Amino acid sequence: MIAGKNSIIDYLPQRPPVVMIDCLIEADEKHTVSSLEVSEQNIFCQNGSFSESGLVENIAQTAAAGVGYLCKQNGKPVPVGFIASIRDLKIEKLPSATSVLVTETVNVDEVMGVSIVRGTVKCGDAFIAGCEMRIFVKPE
Repeated sequence: MIAGKNSIIDYLPQRPPVVMIDCLIEADEKHTVSSLEVSEQNIFCQNGSFSESGLVENIAQTAAAGVGYLCKQNGKPVPVGFIASIRDLKIEKLPSATSVLVTETVNVDEVMGVSIVRGTVKCGDAFIAGCEMRIFVKPE
């Protein structure tokens, strides 16, 4: 594990209550793995379920944490990114509060400051959600 709850914000531009990952498990140039224990108090948790918006934000923040980690390793500031588009979003089910999600993103390509990322969210061995995301990274 690279970072836990107490240090995850070192790698993210987001701040509570909008932090949607608890731990950064792995990160390299091609992929990132994070985890999140869904809490009833999470702003994206409604009626005991983690919402679609929360799942999308979890994928985006997993990708962001990987980039943030690599930037920190190279002495650079953590960049701010914005979701430019989402393709092929598939949500099998909404996870319940207390579920532990493991999210993996794979960097597919980068074109003119836009990262193309494929993300999947699992709860145990079960696929929960996935999509392809284009993320615009704000230049320094």
